[in-house]
Amino acid sequence: MTDLTEPRYSPMKTRSLIDRLTNQEDLNFLLTNRVPRIALTRFMGWFSKIEHPLVCRLSIAIWKLFADLDLSEARHTDFRSLHDCFTRQLKDGARPVDPDPAVLTSPCDAIVGACGPIAGTELIQAKGFPYTLLDLLADPALVDTYRDGSYVTLRLKSSMYHRFHAPADCRVEHTTYISGDVWNVNPVALKRVEKLYCKNERAVIRTRLAADGAPITLVPVAAILVASMRLHWLDVLLHLRYRGPNEMPVRADFRKGQEMGWFEHGSTIIVFAPKGFTLVDGIASGHAIRMGHALLRRPGH
Repeated sequence: MTDLTEPRYSPMKTRSLIDRLTNQEDLNFLLTNRVPRIALTRFMGWFSKIEHPLVCRLSIAIWKLFADLDLSEARHTDFRSLHDCFTRQLKDGARPVDPDPAVLTSPCDAIVGACGPIAGTELIQAKGFPYTLLDLLADPALVDTYRDGSYVTLRLKSSMYHRFHAPADCRVEHTTYISGDVWNVNPVALKRVEKLYCKNERAVIRTRLAADGAPITLVPVAAILVASMRLHWLDVLLHLRYRGPNEMPVRADFRKGQEMGWFEHGSTIIVFAPKGFTLVDGIASGHAIRMGHALLRRPGH
């Protein structure tokens, strides 16, 4: 029986609610995830492509208020739209590529997330939040390829350069597109949503190194306000409305550092290497890295 003498809203409960709403992490999570994510992402995709000088300038000015947006390295700054700014190219030479053939370089500018050896087939999203290779890659044969291998999670902040590049001379052999949700991929969400990367829209890009045929896989993961990616070897834009074919055999050769594609906004790329590859000294969670910097070292080097 309900106790009618107990107030429905006690001062303690009210205070707890206020504390929760004013907690920065809680507010961040609510504003970036407890919203109609897919609808908001589609709207942003439409809005960002509006080619109007006033809309473009105002949008970029507002963006700068909330992010460390630096356009000094952009190839040009006479942007036609917000989307044009998101997908900007950089001046020649802005990202030197490590020429050492013994290392794989970072495919993008990023903040390093979870990284290191894969424990059998299990890896880490954030502290206390594991997931498996099968959850992410959805291919048992590919799981065996990277059992006990190495991985690096690279998170692109919204203000960063959004194009990604080949980590070595390689051939893209296959692309799998997996449609999904668009959860935010920031640290707040990664600590709260289990198997987040495995829920989101993503592409599994299988490559082989030109030098020795070693398999390297890149998994670009889309997110809220992002949910579309362009790959140079495909003549379609991969986004929420795209439903197939999901398996796309490819034959596309890339030189180390050559552009492979881009996100429509910031997001995440997870790099997988087979057993024997190791992280380069200095690569650790929380560190910033630029495209072209050494990331993984080949076996025996």
